[in-house]
Amino acid sequence: MSYVIDMSTLKKEGEFGSKEWGEACAAAAVKILEAADLPEGFEWAFTECYTHPPARLMEGGRQKAGYYIIVKDGKITGGDGEPEEALAIRGFHIRARWAALCNQSGAFYGREGGRKRREGEIALRAAIEKHVGRENPYSEKQPSEMYWPDTVSGPLMAGSEEGNGLHNIAAAMQVQSPEFVDFPVTEMRVPIFEQMTEEQKKDFLRLLAIEM
Repeated sequence: MSYVIDMSTLKKEGEFGSKEWGEACAAAAVKILEAADLPEGFEWAFTECYTHPPARLMEGGRQKAGYYIIVKDGKITGGDGEPEEALAIRGFHIRARWAALCNQSGAFYGREGGRKRREGEIALRAAIEKHVGRENPYSEKQPSEMYWPDTVSGPLMAGSEEGNGLHNIAAAMQVQSPEFVDFPVTEMRVPIFEQMTEEQKKDFLRLLAIEM
């Protein structure tokens, strides 16, 4: 079966959360949704904002690490950042610490892999909570309630069991971030906190901007 985005044409664009990578993800999403023949008058927006990113990703006066998609007035647009215009529209708006998502966002998966990724992330959070002695040490307040209707989730996730779908497209375009090269990770690339050396634990907590 052919999909809107041909995976074989994709190239590495940049690190997770970088401007180049985010713009490429947004462009792919816009292309998918333009081909989806969305209902007239349908409004929806998507933002993913990564807090506490490395300074190198914010060069050139960039304000926010993240990307957005807006479906409004029959037009579909997207790009770099987390604009107020997008946040004002009901949709799927996420804020997360850069290091909490970075490495595993480069993993390819379908439903089963997604389950394994979530399991790894739950185990990671539990291990860090135990280490620092408090709950949710790196959670971020979400901008609004998630709205992820089939109208958009259907097209954006189409083919994810066959290696397509927006998260796999994004993974294909992601360049490895140097901070994670030596960390122990799961099959789904989620860092394994308990297997880190004391020095790695300190480095990772610093990346997550967790105050001890």
